[in-house]
Amino acid sequence: MTIKPLADRVLIEPAPAETKTVGGIIIPDTAKEKPLQGTVVAVGQGTKDEEMILKEGDTVLYGKYAGTELEHEGKKYLVMRQSDVVAVLS
Repeated sequence: MTIKPLADRVLIEPAPAETKTVGGIIIPDTAKEKPLQGTVVAVGQGTKDEEMILKEGDTVLYGKYAGTELEHEGKKYLVMRQSDVVAVLS
């Protein structure tokens, strides 16, 4: 089964959260800061009012609370509107 976003939505695989250790203290997953960048895995067709600018493989930055989290085959993804993406990294 594959996930295909609809309309102006994109499927993003978030970058792994950074694990910082301070003096040998390991930070648990619940205290790790959510990553704000990821890789576009799939894109929708766009709408008649909004053309899709993003494409598969783009590395993007997005808002802290953007998107809907989902898990598929053991991997975590975010589904969000193209307008929630704030920048494309090159």
